[in-house]
Amino acid sequence: MSIEVKIPPMGESISSGILAKWHVAHGDVVKKDQVLFELETDKITSEGTAEAAGKISLAVAAGTEVKIGAVVATIDTSVTGDAAAAASPSVALAKEGAPAAAKSDAQSPAVRRLAAETGIDPASVAGTGKAGRVTKGDMLAAAESTAPAAPAAPAPKPAAAPAPAAPAAPVSRGEKQTRVKMTKLRQTIANRLVAAQHNAAMLTTFNEADMSAVMGLRAKYQDDFVKKHGVKLGFMSFFVKAVVNALKEVPGINAQIDGDHIIQNHYYDIGVAVSTDKGLMVPVIRDCDKKSMAEIEKDIADAAKRARDGKITLADLEGGVFTITNGGIFGSLLATPIINAPQSAILGMHAIKERPIALNGQVVIRPMMYLALSYDHRLVDGKESVTFLVAVKNALEDPARLVLGA
Repeated sequence: MSIEVKIPPMGESISSGILAKWHVAHGDVVKKDQVLFELETDKITSEGTAEAAGKISLAVAAGTEVKIGAVVATIDTSVTGDAAAAASPSVALAKEGAPAAAKSDAQSPAVRRLAAETGIDPASVAGTGKAGRVTKGDMLAAAESTAPAAPAAPAPKPAAAPAPAAPAAPVSRGEKQTRVKMTKLRQTIANRLVAAQHNAAMLTTFNEADMSAVMGLRAKYQDDFVKKHGVKLGFMSFFVKAVVNALKEVPGINAQIDGDHIIQNHYYDIGVAVSTDKGLMVPVIRDCDKKSMAEIEKDIADAAKRARDGKITLADLEGGVFTITNGGIFGSLLATPIINAPQSAILGMHAIKERPIALNGQVVIRPMMYLALSYDHRLVDGKESVTFLVAVKNALEDPARLVLGA
């Protein structure tokens, strides 16, 4: 009996994707729920799994664009693992020794590197290592024996003028470049960022926050927090709570433009930007006004892990009213983040640096962070943006405000 492996539905707005990678080979025996492939869409990267165990036959090559519901493979459920192993040519070759393949597999990294640098095929070199293996020394000796002898240096001619240097042979551009097709996710990120700049009157206002109080609380309560909640107390939960506090103070920022209407949001679902190998994703943490800092930290850690593992869903990325992005983890000192449309604003965090500041008439060294708020000036006025950012700054410098709601 054979069953079809189909591209699963991903959401109403997704009709196709790129079958980016197969995790199995044609003819492999797979287990039920084993990951078979990765599918890249314009919003997320997801995995397809086997509905049953059996021998798989691939029908679509990696890199192919496929429609939702398309059949990309079949699984013969009548083939067991033992039967497939007996019939598999690769297993038979392994039992017979498969000299060429074994020799290739046994090559050390040094031998493979020298093969790439010199162009010498290790298979053509007599190996002196154990079981006839080609060693690094064998490759060096082969390279030496094939190298042309250096010409004898001519006798010096005092009166002769130095000959002009010969022009260097042109190097093919193809040797210096690699061309790969943009993933659907990267194309969508690019299009959305350009659209945000074209469609919004984007402006950025800056401030700075003394992070002493937050760092002091983390140092004082970190061990107890981890023991009780099983997760570290990070900076992000403070920022999420500070943003919620500021959105309540300046509700005009918790809104968005829809044509000639303004939609006012009365909930606090905050997006937290996460960098992944596939690109930037913004999973949304729901109901941040109702959650404790421990719950927010757990939700952020879970969302970030699923995003990096390619297990994020479309529902996880939708519905945010505001976004926080942290370039500081990469060392950014100051930047102007781009709005995550259709939201009206985004907060950029940056690296914490010890700097001298004036405090009560004295110059002191404090851990300071620059804050950047980019906002849509069509909806948010300068007074609102500055008031919002000052509210975030005040909450971070005096975290008691987050507890008291002041």
